Amino acid sequence: MSHILRLSIPVATFLAVFLPQPALAYIGPGAGLGAIAVAVALAVGIILLIAGFLWFPIKRMIKRARHSSTKDEQGAKSEKS
Repeated sequence: MSHILRLSIPVATFLAVFLPQPALAYIGPGAGLGAIAVAVALAVGIILLIAGFLWFPIKRMIKRARHSSTKDEQGAKSEKS
């Protein structure tokens, strides 16, 4: 009898967890649209976060490259004069 009990507890747990059951719940249009808005805002926020982490270092490198190239050009012009 003990062997059957040991086997039935994991099987019952598996069935209770993995068999689909109706939620018997209703999400109205206001709550549904709010949930969609939160999901979209979260996705846009993550995309902007990644873009910010990529864009600002690239922008800084471009600014440094332009700044150093203008110094090089000014130095070359003053040496020629």
